Amino acid sequence: MNHTEHNNNPLHGITLETILIQLHAHYGWETLDEMMKVNCFHENPSIKSCLKFFRKTPWAREKIEKLYLNFLKNTTK
Repeated sequence: MNHTEHNNNPLHGITLETILIQLHAHYGWETLDEMMKVNCFHENPSIKSCLKFFRKTPWAREKIEKLYLNFLKNTTK
């Protein structure tokens, strides 16, 4: 990936942990569970358990990243 591609990637430099912390602070576990229907938001949710899940599950990570991008778009209007 070259420098230009980094600049065009809105997630460049944003960690998965940052994504989860910000989404949790804004929505809470219950709303995140309703939005995504994944166990890490439903069964004893924590940032640590969610990090583990999203790092191992590519489809879910893609989904949480899209949710985060929508969150950013809607909160910076």
